[in-house]
Amino acid sequence: MSAQAHVKKPGWITNKVFNPFVAFLTRRGLSVWGSRVLAVRGRKSGEWRTTPVNLLTVDGRQYLVAPRGHVQWTHNMRAAGGGRLLLGKRVDTFTAEEVADSEKPELLRAYLKRWKAEVGVFFNGVGPDSPEEDLRRIAPNHPVFRVTIEP
Repeated sequence: MSAQAHVKKPGWITNKVFNPFVAFLTRRGLSVWGSRVLAVRGRKSGEWRTTPVNLLTVDGRQYLVAPRGHVQWTHNMRAAGGGRLLLGKRVDTFTAEEVADSEKPELLRAYLKRWKAEVGVFFNGVGPDSPEEDLRRIAPNHPVFRVTIEP
């Protein structure tokens, strides 16, 4: 099965109400549970593309997790190798390194502990209390990037 087969398209409410509302608040400096606006250059156009994301911190390291799977921002991130995280007027430029599937279970568990109510539907019944084998099974479907903020 191709990576695209695992993409979960957001519903109308998410696309038209929730994401724009979170992005609106985040652009004004109000982080909603770690929200940021991700800006990454398009791999074909070179134009800046933005989307709201949840910035996960585990053991002092920061990560971006793609709950909906291999979507446009993940393809752009692979090509660009980094981007910007926006919170109000604050702009953090970062580099990104994709995390290997074998490292993802701990990160997916932490992500689901924090945001399951918001994104749990995209993980096919796997939650923060699921067995390790379930997290390993879904790991290839959810890109994770380790973020390093540039000084």
